[in-house]
Amino acid sequence: MSGHSKWATIKRKKGALDAKRGKIFTKIIREITVAARIGGGDPESNPRLRSAIQAAKAVNMPNDNITRGIQKGTGELPGVVYDEITYEGYGPFGVAVIVETATDNKNRTVADVRHAFSKNGGNLGENGCVGWMFDKKGVILVSKDGIDEDDLMMTALEAGAEDVVVEEEGYSVTTTPEDFETVNKAIEELEATIESAEVSLVPSNTVKISEEQEESLLKMLDMIDDIDDVQNVHSNYESE
Repeated sequence: MSGHSKWATIKRKKGALDAKRGKIFTKIIREITVAARIGGGDPESNPRLRSAIQAAKAVNMPNDNITRGIQKGTGELPGVVYDEITYEGYGPFGVAVIVETATDNKNRTVADVRHAFSKNGGNLGENGCVGWMFDKKGVILVSKDGIDEDDLMMTALEAGAEDVVVEEEGYSVTTTPEDFETVNKAIEELEATIESAEVSLVPSNTVKISEEQEESLLKMLDMIDDIDDVQNVHSNYESE
């Protein structure tokens, strides 16, 4: 959830995977259903669905679950219709927070999100209050295992990537939303290990907080993320 490091988010999600596998499956299935409803059931022509399927496979979701999620989205199977709603606000220490949800009950969702903010020293605000601090970007995280740095950089940049950053955990490739799919496919063809690939919200500036403050902030972010209707939580904090 840390705005400055997608790798931190991946680590935390993997650490909680076993304990929260059912909830993670639910979130991914909901994303698959929404993506299929909006863009159709063919992942080759629906980049959002393709990314959702990739996320499902990363957590070893059975293919039958993926297929049913797609069929519910396309209407081949009966299913709930979810509305996508985004909430914005501030957490403690002035950290900007954006919450993306997919819900079949707007009143329930906004009440749950508002409660999580207020209980932890945050405030749910109006749409647009922090959105201007974030840019929509494609973010592809690539493991260092089995991939040459120069090959990755050359391939990604030639395919249209904006930047390739070498981090301790691996490589972080940034793209525009329009070039995300092209760059992602080019990296896949290198047979690189892609840890995560998604169009996400990246903060244009960050708020530095102490380790102690981070512990307090994460209580709020975790509480928000645990809400059934919440799909993604974005923030702009950076640990000192």
